[in-house]
Amino acid sequence: MGHFKQEQPIFSTRAHVFQIDPNTKKNWVPTSKHAVTVSYFYDSTRNVYRIISLDGSKAIINSTITPNMTFTKTSQKFGQWADSRANTVYGLGFSSEHHLSKFAEKFQEFKEAARLAKEKSQEKMELTSTPSQESAGGDLQSPLTPESINGTDDERTPDVTQNSEPRAEPTQNALPFSHSSAISKHWEAELATLKGNNAKLTAALLESTANVKQWKQQLAAYQEEAERLHKRVTELECVSSQANAVHTHKTELNQTIQELEETLKVKEEEIERLKQEIDNARELQEQRDSLTQKLQEVEIRNKDLEGQLSDLEQRLEKSQNEQEAFRNNLKTLLEILDGKIFELTELRDNLAKLLECS
Repeated sequence: MGHFKQEQPIFSTRAHVFQIDPNTKKNWVPTSKHAVTVSYFYDSTRNVYRIISLDGSKAIINSTITPNMTFTKTSQKFGQWADSRANTVYGLGFSSEHHLSKFAEKFQEFKEAARLAKEKSQEKMELTSTPSQESAGGDLQSPLTPESINGTDDERTPDVTQNSEPRAEPTQNALPFSHSSAISKHWEAELATLKGNNAKLTAALLESTANVKQWKQQLAAYQEEAERLHKRVTELECVSSQANAVHTHKTELNQTIQELEETLKVKEEEIERLKQEIDNARELQEQRDSLTQKLQEVEIRNKDLEGQLSDLEQRLEKSQNEQEAFRNNLKTLLEILDGKIFELTELRDNLAKLLECS
């Protein structure tokens, strides 16, 4: 276990990991769904440098750096190197050109260190009389040997390299460093951090979905399209050797993503506007219902007043008829009274004449 602890990460970064298609040897196959940690490890016991990356508990990169390896930048954010022992080509997609340059510098630095270590090892082998025994002793001292997965330049024979089958995943055999407590703690801490971040993101997602029921399907479609386009941009950076064409296509895809984001923003604003219009329509409907009720009340009252007016008109007409009949009766009485007065006048005159004659 003391030898295991001597293998520690000396430089780490994050990138999307790819491997060349073992069948076509042309297309890139992504081995990680998201950006993962890629680290340089140094085994002081074996004096070797390795590039290791884990996706959960699965090793997607386990490559021993040799002096014959070359790290090539194929675009501003993508680089690759061939590992003949794993019979594959690894590719890394970085988030920025700075991260790619830093990784390339470290690759060159550790490649030079591996070359010097190889030269020193060859000098020691030339001075010793029993190199086979020393090699066997070295194997017993350090179970954490890179040849258990990829081999080394000194200890892996060409026959084994030629007969090894192409592999897309370099971790079909047991990882030599899986028993290292220091490395296990390192990855367990990172896994715990990822789980914590995942729990926070899940809680935030559950909280946000309650407020986006009306347009979450459309939003999910836009997000899925954006993620697909981002992934497409990364793939284009990996497979295209024409930088200008890739840059133009990437610009178009980024513009499409921006247009989708702007469309999503417009849709959200339209949803808010429609909500406001719905609220206004509800208020207008309430006002309309209130006015309709008042109008019905006014119509009922108008009908009552019309009934009262009709009754008054009938009563007025009856009263006028009664007054007219009263006038006629009074006129008749006046005529009769005039006749009676005339008769009384004649009677008075006759009585006066009789008195004068007597």
